[in-house]
Amino acid sequence: MKSNASKFQNGESVQIVKTGESVTVMQSKYIKNMNRYSYILKEYPSTFYFEEELNKEQ
Repeated sequence: MKSNASKFQNGESVQIVKTGESVTVMQSKYIKNMNRYSYILKEYPSTFYFEEELNKEQ
């Protein structure tokens, strides 16, 4: 069973998987009917990303 804990915290620096760009998580929200979190990034406030589209910065 999957944990309902958010993978990233607000203010945390992460990388976008597709581009490798370093960005900052501004807000996270649990989407109940999809059973996963979405994230809004400081650099792209009008776009949301799911956990699998982001990686922790190395």
